[in-house]
Amino acid sequence: MNSIWWRLLTVLGSVGSVGAALAYFQGWGLGLGFLVAALLALWLRDQRHLSALERWADLDRKAALPPASGPWDHIFAKLYRQSRESERQHAALTDALVSFRRAAQALPDGVVMLNDTSQILWCNGQAEQHFNLKLETDAGQSVTNLLRAPDFLSYLASGEWDLPVELRMRLGGQGGDRILSVQLVEYGNAQRLLLSRDITKIERLETMRRDFVANVSHELKTPLTVLAGFLETIREVKLPARQQEHYLALMSEQAERMQRLVADLLTLSALEADRGPSAESIDMSALCARVEAAAAELSKGRHALSFTADRDVNLLGSETEIASALTNLVTNAIRYTPDGGKIRVDWSRVEIGGSVYAQFAVVDTGIGIEAHHLPRLTERFYRVDRGRSRGSGGTGLGLAIVKHVMTRHQGRLEITSTMGSGSRFAALFPAARIIGRQALAQREIERRDAA
Repeated sequence: MNSIWWRLLTVLGSVGSVGAALAYFQGWGLGLGFLVAALLALWLRDQRHLSALERWADLDRKAALPPASGPWDHIFAKLYRQSRESERQHAALTDALVSFRRAAQALPDGVVMLNDTSQILWCNGQAEQHFNLKLETDAGQSVTNLLRAPDFLSYLASGEWDLPVELRMRLGGQGGDRILSVQLVEYGNAQRLLLSRDITKIERLETMRRDFVANVSHELKTPLTVLAGFLETIREVKLPARQQEHYLALMSEQAERMQRLVADLLTLSALEADRGPSAESIDMSALCARVEAAAAELSKGRHALSFTADRDVNLLGSETEIASALTNLVTNAIRYTPDGGKIRVDWSRVEIGGSVYAQFAVVDTGIGIEAHHLPRLTERFYRVDRGRSRGSGGTGLGLAIVKHVMTRHQGRLEITSTMGSGSRFAALFPAARIIGRQALAQREIERRDAA
């Protein structure tokens, strides 16, 4: 400001000097008239600059300042620099806020900002889904009016927020329940963050793990108990040779059952641990022939077996995994179809809903499965009839293995059944995994050349 005052004094001094000179040489009237005219001109200039500055401030501060003269030029330039710096800072703060909100929206967890009275200030999209909120209408509302779960209200009132609390949120329709881990965190001036994480899948996996361990323990307990009982009997009681042979045969049967169970468990473990199936070229007609031979060995002539395979429909994938899945489907049909029943197996190309698939269909004339069991058949250890399953030698893991294999090959398993008429199990592989006979032969030549 010293520069401004110095410029003003310089202008006034110059005007005064000129007026004094005119008064001295031309008379006081002319000198006084010049001073009045000069001061009026300066006043009009100042009013013009003030008016221009006011218009600039009111209308568009982003526009360039109007031209100025004299000491006003320095003032206008300084105001312009300050305006630009203010705009830069405002833009930086706006960008930071936008970036923060985008980052908060991208979080996989829910975030709700609350004030000191628990009113909602802001929330991200995940929080809207978790708590069924809508920011446009719920901002300013107390969170206790919208989230009425008793466990949360007690948690909020306690003031002890070091650990999260689990809430079970009821979803509409067929969605079931959602389990949330919710925690309050204080920040700033008595403000709070309400953080939420969907742990529904984690809880379900934990439940499945507990059930899995319990089922494995139960499945192994029965044959181990039988083995231990027979061993104790043979050791302590002198049995006739025929009865001893009978006990040994039963013990062998239970041992084989445990071996099958362990083998299926290892297969499931390998499927879950592996990242993805290989892209081997599989001669499906040869694979179907091996499955047919295994089926004939298991059936021992008790069923009428029929196998057909399209030689021009082959697959890319893991031959070991696909062989395991298809064998499981056929052996299941044999185990659950009474003697004298028919089992038809067909490998072919089909079109469903406008899409092409390779289909391995197993149709039997067994007792059938009630409709309410169908959605759960691929669960581990799920059995429609536990006694019948154990008697047939099943482990309860066969269809779980099939489901894993189909998922890894981008396929699906379709099950239909009618009580008293039989069942149909169809493994459908997508068109992207189908190769023809010529492509199969070419890939085999390339494989041999590479070896």
